[in-house]
Amino acid sequence: MPENLNLLRAFGGFFFIFWTAFNTTLVDVVGSEQQIPLSVVKLWASAFGGEIKSIAAKYSGSQLLQKKYKEYEKDVAIEEIDGLQLVKKLAKNMEEMFHKKSEAVRRLVEAAEDAYLKHEFDADLQYEYFNAVLINERDEEGNYLELGKEFILVPNDHFNNLPVNISLSDVQVPTNMYNKGIKWEPDENGVIAFDCRNRKWYIQAATSPKDVVILVDVSGSMKGLRLTIAKQTVSSILDTLGDDDFFNIIAYNEELHYVEPCLNGTLVQADRANKEHFREHLDKLFAKGIGMLDIALNEAFNMLNEFNHTGQGSICSQAIMLITDGAVDTYDTIFAKYNWPDRKVRIFTYLIGREAAFADNLKWMACANKGFFTQISTLADVQENVMEYLHVLSRPKVIDQEHDVVWTEAYIDSTLPQAQKLADDQGLVLMTTVAMPVFSKQNETRSKGILLGVVGTDVPVKELLKTIPKYKLGIHGYAFAITNNGYILTHPELRPLYEEGKKRRKPNYSSVDLSEVEWEDRDDVLRNAMVNRKTGKFSMEVKKTVDKGKRVLVMTNDYYYTDIKGTPFSLGVALSRGHGKYFFRGNVTVEEGLHDLEHPDVSLADEWSYCNTDLHPEHRQMTQLEAIKRYLTGKEPLLQCDKELIQEVLFDAVVSAPIEAYWTSLALNKSENSDKGVEVAFLGTRTGLSRINLFVGPEQLTNQDFLTAEDKENIFNADHFPLWYRRAAEQIPGSFVYSIPFSTETANKSNVVTASTAIQLLDDRKSPVVAAVGIQMKLEFFQRKFWTASRQCASLDGRCAISCDDEAINCYLIDNNGFILVSEDYRQTGYFFGEVEGAVMNKLLTMGSFKRITLYDYQAMCRTNKESSDSAHSLLDPYNAFFAAVKWIMTELVLFLVEFNLCSWWHSDLTAKAQRLKQTLEPCDTEYPAFVSERTIKETMGNIACDDCFKSFVIQQIPSSNLFMVVVDNECFCDSVPPITMAPIEIRYNESLKCERLKSQKIRRRPESCHGFHPEENARECGGVSGLSAKPPLLLPLLLTIFSR
Repeated sequence: MPENLNLLRAFGGFFFIFWTAFNTTLVDVVGSEQQIPLSVVKLWASAFGGEIKSIAAKYSGSQLLQKKYKEYEKDVAIEEIDGLQLVKKLAKNMEEMFHKKSEAVRRLVEAAEDAYLKHEFDADLQYEYFNAVLINERDEEGNYLELGKEFILVPNDHFNNLPVNISLSDVQVPTNMYNKGIKWEPDENGVIAFDCRNRKWYIQAATSPKDVVILVDVSGSMKGLRLTIAKQTVSSILDTLGDDDFFNIIAYNEELHYVEPCLNGTLVQADRANKEHFREHLDKLFAKGIGMLDIALNEAFNMLNEFNHTGQGSICSQAIMLITDGAVDTYDTIFAKYNWPDRKVRIFTYLIGREAAFADNLKWMACANKGFFTQISTLADVQENVMEYLHVLSRPKVIDQEHDVVWTEAYIDSTLPQAQKLADDQGLVLMTTVAMPVFSKQNETRSKGILLGVVGTDVPVKELLKTIPKYKLGIHGYAFAITNNGYILTHPELRPLYEEGKKRRKPNYSSVDLSEVEWEDRDDVLRNAMVNRKTGKFSMEVKKTVDKGKRVLVMTNDYYYTDIKGTPFSLGVALSRGHGKYFFRGNVTVEEGLHDLEHPDVSLADEWSYCNTDLHPEHRQMTQLEAIKRYLTGKEPLLQCDKELIQEVLFDAVVSAPIEAYWTSLALNKSENSDKGVEVAFLGTRTGLSRINLFVGPEQLTNQDFLTAEDKENIFNADHFPLWYRRAAEQIPGSFVYSIPFSTETANKSNVVTASTAIQLLDDRKSPVVAAVGIQMKLEFFQRKFWTASRQCASLDGRCAISCDDEAINCYLIDNNGFILVSEDYRQTGYFFGEVEGAVMNKLLTMGSFKRITLYDYQAMCRTNKESSDSAHSLLDPYNAFFAAVKWIMTELVLFLVEFNLCSWWHSDLTAKAQRLKQTLEPCDTEYPAFVSERTIKETMGNIACDDCFKSFVIQQIPSSNLFMVVVDNECFCDSVPPITMAPIEIRYNESLKCERLKSQKIRRRPESCHGFHPEENARECGGVSGLSAKPPLLLPLLLTIFSR
């Protein structure tokens, strides 16, 4: 027992020593915590928050405006927006606009067909026309060039002030033939690259949807330039395929080689991404072996038959495109087995090279299967010969005399010569085109199905947005439209351009699927309902990015959707829950409203349609504000205006008018203006009305672009409210949201701070946000206020135990998304806090003070190193192509029997450049984080175990703001904890997943009309070559460039 007692005493002594040591360590840690007293940081935060809110409220006039709206509270009616009724009404408006466009095209088609019908051919007729390239061009002696002459062009506001001639037309000839009343300009080679027959609106109007299998001969005889021509022929065929078509490519010798092995035995939709994918794989083809065409034909027929039975393809026309330098047989047994007597699969044969030894067999195959035969000897011949098949596929539609109206997906285009010189996107217009085919109505040629051309007119997407009353969609609401394939026609998240020195089109911008922007809908419920032209409602939580994608707003959206009749489009409207679902109506007299609209600092959203100023030429120079005034005073009775919107504009003008006098008194009373850093006060209302007041001269503004057309994110646009308005609406009522603009073009944008707050009628979520007000101040002024507040303390003797001036601590001011507004190192301003203090940010995430939100960007562009050569480019250049063809012909003449080896060597000398790595931007998918503070956590403190120390910190919310003060121990370094960045990470797909993505086909709705066959079709005109048969005269398509409103 004594031994146990001694043991216990010994153990007790050891325990006491251990406890003492532990307690000492604990005291040290606690002491480290107490170096940053929470009460002191709270004092600093309170002092800074009080002063900065006082300044923001004073100069913005927020309390005055809130009071004025409260005075009218009893006189306004708050209504909940009926989303379904709204989307149906908008769809009806769009339907009427689209109908007007299509009827204008129909009238032009009728006029063109009647003119052709009445025309009598006169071989002796002498006529002149204006060449679009040569108009107004003179020679060295000052004389007009032939086919040029004087062509008067006058700026016309109906055509966006483009110089046009509305009395005369000129003619544009496609590039490869080398030869609208606007002037066309060639490129640096003197060539016009535009060929209307290669445009989707032409092809879709001329032909019906089709399933195509392309067979490419890669036997040994195809070596050298022949294989190059074959690849270019395939590429040109791909250019003629659109989103309603399906295809696959098989290379053959004694074996079959799918260009994309993953797609063995099936077809894939001919969207831009898939076509580019196949083009990349074409470079891997090389010629060797013996060509076994029978195996390839069997595979192609089987594949078309099986794919047709799946119901996934076009379920319309089917074709096999055969590209070869010869065929030793006619393979009639194969055609008899698969294609006769109905001949539903057309055969188009392209003979590569100058020899005609096997031409008879290839022509027979085409003629026996309602196709077309052509010979391609040089690269310059490719496009013209490929186009022949379009006229063949158009025959059934022409014989049926069916003028199907087609609408294209959204695409960016510009035919304006001066548009190429514009630095912004004003010259690059997102548009859709409505088109109709033009037929020969002559009875004697009816069975031939002669297509004369296509008439089309462009409809800028901005025209669609004008029909959408943005004021009824709320602050975060928006309208969007998609095609029958689920691709976006218009959506605020569509980003068709990217900047790399200048704005460029993304390769796949025209085939962005709705699921790629509304990606939270993982099951495609919304997308599929809209593709299937249903009417209904869908709801989900969404994460919408703002401020160049660096911030995120989490909300619940209600989606309402319906179809737009007479088009392949469906329309959707998204309304955010809460204040976004409510609208209110105020009422004031016209006299009151007009009086308060007269102030020079009042402006309206330029892209909103208060009055339609496009209908009459005399109205087109009016601003929306001028139009409203003239409409209300009865001076312009022909103006068509939105009476409901104008009534609300008048109400907002009256209620907000007193703030002008308030701002003026502040500006005049300069002796009391101790806040020299405040430069601008601004106001915006739900009707797009804005008021701006400068407290400094315009030339003294730190941010010259703020609230101007150059600062698109901070003004009212057709598809969104200003950024400061949207962010203020999500703040607690009465509080301000502060931010610094992320640096873009001009360096001084990060030298200012913007503060804004929302104005609501009622103090609940069912109250609409009626307005937002704010100020912009110098960053230096804002930071000085912060440092002054951080030097305060509660001690009676005025000596502070701790201050942000101390080297032992670092003080930061961050916003609710983690971006630094104030740091002792000025260079860190605008950085994400996690990049500077990774360990602290990681701890804040762990503790729940901030949360990470994962976002996805399916329209991203990633840098990648690619092996590249200039050969492809040089082959597409018409001059290089010509010289390449000349070299090839000379080679054949010299050594006909061994042409392939020599040609291959010589040709490669011209076109094959040394492979080198080149950094390019390629479309990709990315994942990236955003961060949001937890509103319920106002303050917290903690310790971080680093390598050999504990790092303490305190975070304290700034009252009535979205800001936090963070004070961090600067004596303990956590170098082992990496920084947290917001850099996007490319999502890389393994080969298996890539294959699955290629094979997977989202739900789509095929076009309603199909003209694949006609029993009266005359298929005897099926092509020829010199020495074989006369080639039918080429119908030069007439490009009618039409502008219609």
